[in-house]
Parts: sequence; structure tokens; C-alpha cells
Amino acid sequence: MPSGSLPTGEDGGRGHNSFNNMKSLQELTRPNIWSLAPYSSARNEYSGKAAHVFLDANENPYNDPNNRYPDPLQMQVKERISQLKNIPVECIFLGNGSDEAIDLVYRCFCEPKVDNVVAIEPTYGMYKVCADINNVEYRPVLLDENFQIEAETLLAACDDNTKVVWFCSPNNPTGNAINRKAIFDVLEKFQGFVVVDEAYIDFSREDSITKLLSRFPNLIVFQTLSKAWGSAAIRCGMAFASKDIINIYNKVKYPYNINRLTQEAALERLNNTFEVEQWVKLLLQERSRMLTAFAELPMCKRIYPTDANFFLAEMDDAQKAYDYLVDKGIIVRNRTRITLCKNCLRITIGTKAENTELLAALRTM
Repeated sequence: MPSGSLPTGEDGGRGHNSFNNMKSLQELTRPNIWSLAPYSSARNEYSGKAAHVFLDANENPYNDPNNRYPDPLQMQVKERISQLKNIPVECIFLGNGSDEAIDLVYRCFCEPKVDNVVAIEPTYGMYKVCADINNVEYRPVLLDENFQIEAETLLAACDDNTKVVWFCSPNNPTGNAINRKAIFDVLEKFQGFVVVDEAYIDFSREDSITKLLSRFPNLIVFQTLSKAWGSAAIRCGMAFASKDIINIYNKVKYPYNINRLTQEAALERLNNTFEVEQWVKLLLQERSRMLTAFAELPMCKRIYPTDANFFLAEMDDAQKAYDYLVDKGIIVRNRTRITLCKNCLRITIGTKAENTELLAALRTM
């Protein structure tokens, strides 16, 4: 998979002295969640010797294997992810897509009507949607003209009730990786959680920031099987954090949040890394071809740098181009109503044939 480098070594040159000002996990967790006695499922309570008769969960004894509840902690899947990512099993959470992991940040740590979160803008819309659902103030901070930001700008938007700073890197919808120095500086100076959503990291020149989990106990990293792993339909997102943070996630999640079919499909895909690596290689080749070809289109005014499996292109008239493509049966994303993205289309990299069809349509527009 493509990778870049972390500044000044694997840990960014940071040490444990960086955490003197960080609030304790108890201070950062909602009091009712900290004291919560989680639901104890039948499958959680059983442990010990091998068993073959299960009369504990009020299941139907017929229609094996779908009659049985799935592993509530998805241990086989986590063990495989641990091998691939070099992250301890106890530091891994699996969610019903990354959206569940996003929502849990609010439910676990943000007191409604009291706390707030700070996020770059524009970025993935579910951070704000989940904030609104949980009645938590959402403070967007505009990126600059290059879709980048400085740590000081984000920190200036924080106050004593700011629990989370959100980064998406590579960012959606802009496609670019966010300046690592800004992320490091926020990690060092901010007293709450720093969440870095790496849904598109497999397409990036940057290393995953999961390498810093042991150095920054306030760091939470999201990844997913939806993008490079070609498994959007099974809905399996990953969160990586300290063991203590993951324990709080597990207290709050629904007992069987990942069904058996998803666990099996995830394990099958995770055991076939070679095919995924080939997909990523092909998509990066096509991304390069598409960026060159799009730059030659008369209606394309600008293409923004990308580290994802998509790119953002400023058009003369994004709505006109979008409508034209819809009539041709080709669907892209019109992002013109998104902050800083006026007249921009977001183009996902498809197969060579799909990309060629898109280019052919626009050349005859």
C-alpha cells in the first residue's frame, strides 16, 4: 500500500511530556457513561472450556448458524486486523461503518448542551450531523485556499468545554492530506480528544497516524473497509485508540453491533491483502491518468491535489456539467453548495472503462 513518512521519526519526535496538560479520561467522559454498568450479553458472560450445548441466550436451536448470536467483540476479525495494522486487539473497535464510531464519540464524551467540538471545514458531513443529533455544539473552522490549516487557528476556536477536534485526512470532499504538523501540534496542545479519520489512507502518500497511538493517549483514529478494501456494502468501520478509550466504546455500543455475515465477509477480505494491493495500484494509476486528462478539458478551471481515490475539480459550471452527465447515465458528486467548493465536482476513480466513458462524455459536452 502507498505510504509516506512521519516527520522526525516514527513518533514525530514527541515524548510523554507532551501530555502534562491533557485532561484525564474520567474528566473527558460524560459522568453517566463513566459510571455506566454496561449490558452483559449471554455470549460475553460465557468463557472457559469449549462448549457444544448452548442454552443460555434464548436462541432457536434450529437453522444453524444463523440462529446463534455473533461474537459481540468480533475477536477473529480484530485478531486479523491486529496482525495487519500492528495494533493490539484491545485497542481496536469495530463499528457498523465508521459512522457508528463517529456517533460514539459524542455519546461517550460530549455532554449535550454543554460541550462542543471543533472541526475543519469543509469536511465529512457526518461529524456535524452526529453533533446535531446529540445536541452538541459544532464549531467549523475554515481551511485556507489550499484546503490546509494551522493548529493555532483550530485551537483558537476551542474553549474549556471543547471535547474533540476533528480531522479528516485525506479530507473529504477536498481529497488532500491535512498538514501533519497541524495535527501534531493540536495533539500536543489540546486537552481533549483528537480524532483523525483515515478512510482514504490506503491511497495516500502519508503514513497512517496510528503509529502515534502509543505516544498520544488523546488520539483516536478511524479507518474503514469501505474504500480500498472494496467492502462498502458490509458496513465495517474501525476505530483505533488506547485500551481505556476502547473499553468505554465497548460499554456504550449495542451488544451485537456487527452481525455474523459482516464478520465473515470482513475476515475473508482481510485474508486477501494481495488483491486489495492490486486494486489500490490500479486505482492510483487511473487517478494519475484522470488528473492529466481532466486538466485538458476546456470546462475544467482547476484540479485540487488529492491523496484519495477521488479528486475535486472546479468547473465553469458544475451544475450544468452534473446535469449533462446524469442525462448520460454517469453519476458524479456536485459539491458546489459545500463551503469553499463552489462550482466543484467530486469525481471518484472508477475502472478504466468507467473513467474513459466519463471523459468521452465531457469532451463532447
